[in-house]
Amino acid sequence: MSSRFIAFTLCVAALLPLSARAADGEELRSIQQQIDQLKAAYEGRIHALEARVQDLQQRLATSPAPAVRAGELQSGAPEALAPPVAEAPSAAASPEVGVSPATPLAAAPSTTAQASASAFNPAVSLILNGTYANLSRDPITYRLQGFIPSGGEVGPGARSFSLGESELGLAATIDPTFSGHLTASITSDDRIAVEEAVFERQGIFEGASLKAGRFLSSIGYLNSQHAHAWDFVDAPLVYQAFFGGQMQTDGVHLHWLAPTDRYLELGAELGAGRGFPGNGSNRNGIGSTALYAHIGDDIGTSASWRGGVSYVLNRASDRAYADSNAAGAPVTNLFSGNSRTWVVDGIYKWSPGGNATRTNFKLQGEYFRRTENGTLTYDSLGQGGGSSGGYNATQSGWYLQAVYQFMPMWRAGLRYDRLDSGSPNIGLVNAGTLSAADFPLLQGARPSRATVMVDYSLSEFSRFRLQVAADRSNPAATDHQVFLQYIMSLGAHGAHSF
Repeated sequence: MSSRFIAFTLCVAALLPLSARAADGEELRSIQQQIDQLKAAYEGRIHALEARVQDLQQRLATSPAPAVRAGELQSGAPEALAPPVAEAPSAAASPEVGVSPATPLAAAPSTTAQASASAFNPAVSLILNGTYANLSRDPITYRLQGFIPSGGEVGPGARSFSLGESELGLAATIDPTFSGHLTASITSDDRIAVEEAVFERQGIFEGASLKAGRFLSSIGYLNSQHAHAWDFVDAPLVYQAFFGGQMQTDGVHLHWLAPTDRYLELGAELGAGRGFPGNGSNRNGIGSTALYAHIGDDIGTSASWRGGVSYVLNRASDRAYADSNAAGAPVTNLFSGNSRTWVVDGIYKWSPGGNATRTNFKLQGEYFRRTENGTLTYDSLGQGGGSSGGYNATQSGWYLQAVYQFMPMWRAGLRYDRLDSGSPNIGLVNAGTLSAADFPLLQGARPSRATVMVDYSLSEFSRFRLQVAADRSNPAATDHQVFLQYIMSLGAHGAHSF
């Protein structure tokens, strides 16, 4: 109870004898009623403040990660979002409550207690993902003509029923300085892989954060998103050809978000470069470097946009791939050198009045351009260790997709993929040592694919999708593909990016 209320009560009590002489019993009852109302009002405010403080304590103890900046949420994918943390009211904001600035809130938990509670109670999430696939061509023979195979997640997957990429996630604050999260994926062939395992330090300086461990690179737009957040069953062809599905990094990541009205972020990544287009060679130092910049803004109250540019440098040493020679015999070739990739991405979102729950539209696209320069060794497992010569190639690709939510639970989307392998410059062929027929996978081609999908989401935790595609990755014939997919979200799943 505040000092002002006590003083007011004493003044009223002092005036009661005078009032009693001047007023009748009805007036006395009226004054007493007013005093009771004032007391009840002040007590109600005090109780409300105590409830808000208690709620803040509970949210801080269970919150797995720092709050996400407004405008960075993605509305298109099923997710379980934690409610925002309420801001604790100050005495200055509510002077009528009468809390003395010199009086601490004894019930407020210490940061040590918060960290301890969170450390033993991490947020757990589970994504269940499965598909049924009907493919006109045998997926075992699938390849992207003109591109060196990555050995990653390339192709439509297995026929019939299969487990997609299910995920198990753990996230928690570590102490007042660090937080961490782990995402493990379970693939259709029963392999368990670690997609992300990082700790993060927020606020190393204004708007900056640092994380280290294994993470999905933030280059481009789609690369940093997990498979369940995609608008289609599979990744665009350009991601499959250039990164083997997604670029994953073991290293450190520095990110800076500018304190401006217009969205602006800059980032840099240093890693081992074990993933394609690098390789897991045994060496010290930095194997991959990535730089990116993203900018965005609102267009009135109903639309927003974001664009970006990224650069990736990977160093490969004896990166192997399987091919066949002119006679059809299997060979294993090696590439050593530098792989440089530029990515330009953009996305536009629209929803009437900024409310995306009923109707919204999203237009998204990315363009990739890669140059590789180095040495190509032919038939490295043959007698004599094979022949070597110079190699350089310039390749490109892009995709464009549109997704429209025409009803609260229904969406439809279109996507078109295009790749251009270019004409690689192979030193062994130029010198006449070998012919172009000895490198069949490197013969020029322009793979493409057209895809249409429709999905239904009963809630933000469940989604069912039908997807039909005509895949012309192999010039021999078109692969007609039909997919049925389910995505189920269990537990406290973090917010997706814009």
